[in-house]
Amino acid sequence: MSHPGTRPLAAIVDGYSTGNFLPPAFDRLGVDVVHVQSTDELMPSMLGPALADYTGNLVCADAAAVETTVAELARLGVVAVLAGQEPGVPLADLLSERLGLATNGSALSVARRDKHAMIEAVAAAGLRCARQLRTADPDEAVAWAREQDFPVVVKPLSSASTDNVFICAGPDEVRAAAEKVLSSLDIFDLPNRELLVQTYLAGTEYIVDTVGVDGAHYVCGVWRYEKSTTTNGKPIYDKDVLCAADEDPVPQLIEYTLEALDALGVRNGPVHAEVIMTPEGPALVEMGARLNGNMNPGFHDTCLGANQAALIALAYADPDAFGQRYAGQVYRKRQAAVVHNTSTTLAGVVRAVDQAAVDKIDSLSSVYFTSVKLAPGKRLRATVDLLSSPLRIFMTAPDEGRIRADCETIRTLKDDVYVLEG
Repeated sequence: MSHPGTRPLAAIVDGYSTGNFLPPAFDRLGVDVVHVQSTDELMPSMLGPALADYTGNLVCADAAAVETTVAELARLGVVAVLAGQEPGVPLADLLSERLGLATNGSALSVARRDKHAMIEAVAAAGLRCARQLRTADPDEAVAWAREQDFPVVVKPLSSASTDNVFICAGPDEVRAAAEKVLSSLDIFDLPNRELLVQTYLAGTEYIVDTVGVDGAHYVCGVWRYEKSTTTNGKPIYDKDVLCAADEDPVPQLIEYTLEALDALGVRNGPVHAEVIMTPEGPALVEMGARLNGNMNPGFHDTCLGANQAALIALAYADPDAFGQRYAGQVYRKRQAAVVHNTSTTLAGVVRAVDQAAVDKIDSLSSVYFTSVKLAPGKRLRATVDLLSSPLRIFMTAPDEGRIRADCETIRTLKDDVYVLEG
């Protein structure tokens, strides 16, 4: 492939999901993008990269392809290599390191993807986190859990979106959860050969999003999770509520997260961290060296004055400008905002999307955008996790009361959006 243009070129590895916001963000800064795919085939479990937005696509699916990919990216003169979504993190680390570009390096790549290695690295730095066991044996998981205080958490090593995360109240639940995880694929279609058992962290969970250049990070948003409970008693994510940067306990969460980034060797690019505020203080749940999967650029511009995709592009395309305007700074909440992930007890094949029902939701004064996640022919499942939430609704208004009132209205409208067969 060739890059005939005079514009600089950046490489994005695995531009799935909200990674699709990166090519337009680079384009606005006068930078073209080439896509690098870390698997032989695109992963069907996530929204794929819009390859028409790229100058080309390089497949680098094994160690043998790394040399040719490095040579090709060097020939093209790329100025940056970054991950577009979670699966691309290790390859982006390796390629950027090999090309001598801004990088987090490959030495701690495993700790930025494998949740066991991640917590071990954070604990080794003296930061608070859960106790844990990594195992491929349900018997060992049960024996370890018996020595802890219940509940405990069972989950895959490297998945996302609350995929196969179980809170277990006793040994039988641990065994069932362990067997379920080990017999399934993760969200990226890879087999779960091992699992993680962790002590349960009691407290409120938060998102902390950052973008950095050479170790100087901009905190671009802190959101508080509000959870609801399914009919089988499982907690699921319901709302992400934007916090003010100076409200309690946000400064503590930010300080802890920046220390965790140092422990995990994250100096450049984005982070999406999840941190629980326990009675003893903040503790890391997990961290992804990629942008927030609940991100909508225009929505974030409205409530935060900036968005993570544009900040990432600026950090790689013009690090000096990023340094002057953002490095070491913290966001300011412009107005109240909520990302509402609706749930449903309905199940069936979607025959049609009722646009009139979507329009009713969109007409509510605080609704910025409604993401309808299922097309006709797809299967609607009763909500058990973030992946099975059928609608994601971005909401912002001058006051939170308006948003909460609209959420109540949405509760009466949400199940009208999908018309099911039969």
